[in-house]
Amino acid sequence: MAGYKYPDLVPDMELAAVCDAAPVVPNDAADLPYATRSLWIGVAGNVTVMLAKSSAQVTYSNVPVGRLGISASRVYATGTTATNILAEY
Repeated sequence: MAGYKYPDLVPDMELAAVCDAAPVVPNDAADLPYATRSLWIGVAGNVTVMLAKSSAQVTYSNVPVGRLGISASRVYATGTTATNILAEY
């Protein structure tokens, strides 16, 4: 399971601003380097992820452009149709 890039901000995650971002390449086999604070969705669609504290994947359907406020450790290629995704930390 991926840890948080800025663990000192985890208790205040809802209040703190995003500190960093990186493009996401959806991958069925590899975790993100860090659990996200949120995902930025550039082009609407479905997003299949492993949530940071979960052991089962979940699909968010019809996600609009904008911020998806979830802490994800993996974004799966299978089931993800949204594009231009950024991991926000």
